[in-house]
Amino acid sequence: MASLSPEKSTTVRTYFPPIPPAIRAAVGALDRMAPELVARGALRLWCRPARPAHRAVIPGGTPLRIGQMVGQVWGDGPTVVLVHGWGGHRGQLASLVGPLVAAGLRVVAYDAPSHGDSGPGDLGRRRTTLPEMMSALDRVVADQGPVRAVVGHSMGAAASALAVLDGTPVQRLVLVTPLADPSTYTVGFARTLGFGERTRHRFVARMEALAGRRLAELDVPVRAANADVPLPPTLVLSDRDDKEADHADGARIARAWPGAELVMSEGLGHRRILRDAETIKRIVAHVAQERHMSR
Repeated sequence: MASLSPEKSTTVRTYFPPIPPAIRAAVGALDRMAPELVARGALRLWCRPARPAHRAVIPGGTPLRIGQMVGQVWGDGPTVVLVHGWGGHRGQLASLVGPLVAAGLRVVAYDAPSHGDSGPGDLGRRRTTLPEMMSALDRVVADQGPVRAVVGHSMGAAASALAVLDGTPVQRLVLVTPLADPSTYTVGFARTLGFGERTRHRFVARMEALAGRRLAELDVPVRAANADVPLPPTLVLSDRDDKEADHADGARIARAWPGAELVMSEGLGHRRILRDAETIKRIVAHVAQERHMSR
């Protein structure tokens, strides 16, 4: 395989809200005395998806259960799987269901382990990892396939891309506000909580041990640039006003992914993009096309 490492963005992002100064100060003090303790606590927090304040319900559909995972199915025709992001739920992708069904597609949406209505993941209640989200998609595809397309949002987009790179068979792929590389987000996480680089390296080592994979293996652009098998035609959608994911992540992925199409919008942010009429039209047009694998 070729050795190629696309340029990384220096923009720092984190999923976690600002931490009160007093808590940051306490973490900083503990960090100097007990970095291993801080790293262990940070990992527990990192693996704990936040629960959304409001969980929308997608009307209709047939109930779906795959192991501990809960979902719904609508329509007939080639199958499209919708994948929500970290701390999300299938209801966040509700705006896509009607248009995809109207285009003659069968739509599958599910809640990842420890998310939404689904049961706990391997780490227990309200804890999971990116590799577990990848594995969850692979199980859904195996159960519901063959799959025409996967549409992933945010961390769900990263999980979708990585699952495909690991061999999950899909014909087309859509990545909405994707995250490119989790290691860059650990920097913002450390800054938010108030611990330093020494502890961050310990935190990353613990994360890799828990996931059973090096973080370098979860860098989507690097994996895509070094892929030695054909990858599915991919549409990447990012927004310059995204406050959660760095919009440069989408550009990095699109440059590295053979034949990918990048659409960069403005003013839609991280979540409103899912309800944007033009975005939905682009997604439906992409997944409704006949299979044509890029070379």
